[in-house]
Amino acid sequence: MGHTLILTGRSGIGKTTIIKAVIAQLGDRAGGFYTEEILGPGGRKGFRLITLDGQSAVIAHIDFKSRSQVGRYDVKVDVIDNLGAGAIRAAIDHNPIVIIDEIGKMELFSSQFQSAVLKAVSSSKVVLATAMLDNHPWLLALKSLPQVTVWEVNKPNRTRLVEQVLAWLPPQT
Repeated sequence: MGHTLILTGRSGIGKTTIIKAVIAQLGDRAGGFYTEEILGPGGRKGFRLITLDGQSAVIAHIDFKSRSQVGRYDVKVDVIDNLGAGAIRAAIDHNPIVIIDEIGKMELFSSQFQSAVLKAVSSSKVVLATAMLDNHPWLLALKSLPQVTVWEVNKPNRTRLVEQVLAWLPPQT
């Protein structure tokens, strides 16, 4: 069984910024995905999922119409099923390090995503993930697994965490 590090913290604290800085150092050792905000006039309009092999799709937007909603964002669960869960499964098959940014309310609408996360965490791979700071039952169970380490990102520590995460990762072989 591999080991997993989950960076958690409030929205906007810098989890994705840390992940992107770590990804830049890993090259093709890592597979998976990260998310980015879609900004427009008046602020955030939605979220885009970007795989480390260059695919991207919008997973949530204020202009979508869906039965799955988080706040004012309607969520495209099929995109999370296909692109998000697919990127995790591909990383398990082809990369020593699996990146999952983010395990959040939107992503947890997808049972395929949940299954892919559990497959990654239960595999021999190293998993680096981010997660919402929330008491979601599924996420609490994931965080309590023996192979999972959780670090909270906050203002005092966020500038040091890129180096700490890189030190936590196994050396390149």
